Amino acid sequence: MNGHKTDLLGIFAHHPVAANLLMLIMLLCGAFALDRLNVQFFPNFQLDFITVRVVWTGASSEDIEDGITNPLEQRLKNVDNLKKMTSTSALGISSITLEFNEGSNPLLALDETRRLVDEFRNLPKDAEKPQIAQVVRYENVARLLVTGAQDADELRDLVHGFENELLARGIDKIDVSGLPEQEIAIEIDSATLDQLRLSLDQVGDRIAALSKDQPAGVVGEHDGSRELRSLDQRRDAWDFARLTAVTEGSSRIDLGSVAEIRRQARDGQLTLSVDDQPAVELTLRRAESGDSLESARILEQWLSEIRPTLPPGIQIEVFDASWELIKERIMLLVKNGAGGLVLVILILYIFLTGRVSWWVAVGIPVSFMATLFIVYLTGGSINMISLFALIMALGIIVDDAIVVGEDALAHHKMGEDPLLAAEGGARRMLAPVIASSLTTIAAFLPLMLVGGIIGNILFAIPLVIVSVIVASLIESFLVLPGHLRHSFLHTHKVRAQSIRARLDRGFEHFREHLFRPLITLAIEYRAATISLAVALLMLALGLLAGGRLSFVFFPAPEAQVIHANATFVAGTASSTVDDFLRHLEKTLRQTEQELGDEKLINVALIRHGGKSGDDASGAATGDHLGSV
Repeated sequence: MNGHKTDLLGIFAHHPVAANLLMLIMLLCGAFALDRLNVQFFPNFQLDFITVRVVWTGASSEDIEDGITNPLEQRLKNVDNLKKMTSTSALGISSITLEFNEGSNPLLALDETRRLVDEFRNLPKDAEKPQIAQVVRYENVARLLVTGAQDADELRDLVHGFENELLARGIDKIDVSGLPEQEIAIEIDSATLDQLRLSLDQVGDRIAALSKDQPAGVVGEHDGSRELRSLDQRRDAWDFARLTAVTEGSSRIDLGSVAEIRRQARDGQLTLSVDDQPAVELTLRRAESGDSLESARILEQWLSEIRPTLPPGIQIEVFDASWELIKERIMLLVKNGAGGLVLVILILYIFLTGRVSWWVAVGIPVSFMATLFIVYLTGGSINMISLFALIMALGIIVDDAIVVGEDALAHHKMGEDPLLAAEGGARRMLAPVIASSLTTIAAFLPLMLVGGIIGNILFAIPLVIVSVIVASLIESFLVLPGHLRHSFLHTHKVRAQSIRARLDRGFEHFREHLFRPLITLAIEYRAATISLAVALLMLALGLLAGGRLSFVFFPAPEAQVIHANATFVAGTASSTVDDFLRHLEKTLRQTEQELGDEKLINVALIRHGGKSGDDASGAATGDHLGSV
């Protein structure tokens, strides 16, 4: 018997506590990984994109294309490792997107792109400085709507306070929409300019010269030196009104006495409304290193504290909460795992003894925990794709243990010693189980070779499947034999009239009187059997070739958010777009009533000045755009 202890399998089968220790280590490693694994919507993947954005206010799309987009494209087409370049020339803005080959150094690509753009000296005089940025992926956690004011400007200070509080608590990034950028408008009529003997350009130059912060030297020496700076930059209408427009001798004329000065929203800004009330949207996002469920916990805690302190009439509503989908998928996995565990125990009890079926079923949580540890070591995360793979793997986990357990039980029933039966079952099944596991791994490994963004997302599926198979093999051949040995030692003789005996007789009747004659018939008429198999294969191929069974590489699940985008001809009056958006909202409410559901729609957000959803583009802004 000592000869069996020379290899790893024999050591674990013979040692009285080795199997339990290994099982405990697998559970503890899984708990360790579970505490540290990141929870997110999609797996981490790098976006090899760089955007170049140039604003030229008031220029038509044709002028943008001729003066900015085409010259920049000619320079940027020679960037190293460039895979594809796309551009959009819209009213007042040029947007160029560079996609690089997978594996390119993003910092080098960003530096080279910035250098080529900086070397371009022929930008139109009125164009703003080009904005070059690497596309960084942030994942949505949820969106907040702040409503209840008559004017969006009334919400400005409140919303910025919300933003600072959430960032301080740990939210990675917050995008604010619906607060138009503001400007100081200074208007002087022509008659006043004639009296002052000034042109509008001269007034503008004088304001620019007086309204700016300037360095004023250094006072002191060495460690006691301090830099001085004059703070003359004007930031509101009252400060601009006190600027000196004209100085004649001892008299002085302030700008406020000859001009109308007001703070106003810039043209073409995005505005939001809900139920004809101004609204401000805060989109909470997490970085790749962030945790969606942790961000959701921060949001829920902040909402519970801030809502009682809100000013009268102000409301905060949460919608499009992506973290809820992750939580639902996790609960689905837990329910499937628990239900599968119960079904496995019941089915195994029919064919095996109670103790054997229990230890086979225990392999499900043990293998799951070991899988989580392997995923943690390989840099994975808990996301929608990896959870889907874990649900797929639920049936794979118990297969190996069933084969080993059934073979060992059969030999024990034939009178073999419990230790020899448990160890022998593992040894006899080692080659076929490893062969079947390798075929499954070989089927999933090609998914690891898919490139691009889709490949990065799908990589989580073969990673989890391979991890599950490795964990299942460890559990089946190192942990299970030791448990089977103890189970066989406590197995008692079954009474003839017991439930177990009746189940055994029923299964033997099915095997001998139904299954065996069918197999005998199939072997006798082997030509008909093969013909039937070939016919079914041709039918399957025909369904694909005929288009009756469609092929979609990445199916889109039904979303909870619907976007209706409207694009008018550039220059369309803002009131026309507003009327159309109100008409869309009215028909939407009519549809909701006809469907007979009072609360079918959670939020109907009117967006004037830009698009939303997948059709949205960073370059697509302007009064001629709208969406619901």
